[in-house]
Amino acid sequence: MTASSPSRVYLLRHAKAAWAAPGERDFDRGLNEAGFAEAEVIADLAADRRYRPEVLLSSTAVRCRQTTEAWQRAFNEGIDIFYVDEMYNARSETYLSLVAAQTEAQSVMLVGHNPTMEATLEAMIGEDLLHAALPSGFPTSGLAVLDHDGGASNGRDRWRLVDFLAPGK
Repeated sequence: MTASSPSRVYLLRHAKAAWAAPGERDFDRGLNEAGFAEAEVIADLAADRRYRPEVLLSSTAVRCRQTTEAWQRAFNEGIDIFYVDEMYNARSETYLSLVAAQTEAQSVMLVGHNPTMEATLEAMIGEDLLHAALPSGFPTSGLAVLDHDGGASNGRDRWRLVDFLAPGK
């Protein structure tokens, strides 16, 4: 991480999606009714805590776009939103590279998919801390808030999980 890389990262797993209809591609699955509610609750809770990313990068999958729309409504002001095709079916290395590439922003949010979200969080804080914080895994609409912890260890940036929001938590 360079001095101009983000000091805060938000990792948001998309809200609960509907099952695919017959013949529907996974990419095209939208949120179900509970998912729309989850997305609104988490976005409003984050806004109340003043968790506002400067840049939001979202997968182009329908369920991620719909989750992102809740953030647009909650903040009712300009957040730079970019939809990134490569985030769908990506590995954690892709998500980490996207964070590192944000040299103009102090905070960035990724809206994406599991298991990539969980793997990205693990890469940032380590396996032990991941399992302590999320013993049941990374839930839909889960929001991890991470701050850069200064420096690097074993060639990797050090991050600290400062909060984790989830519906009903």
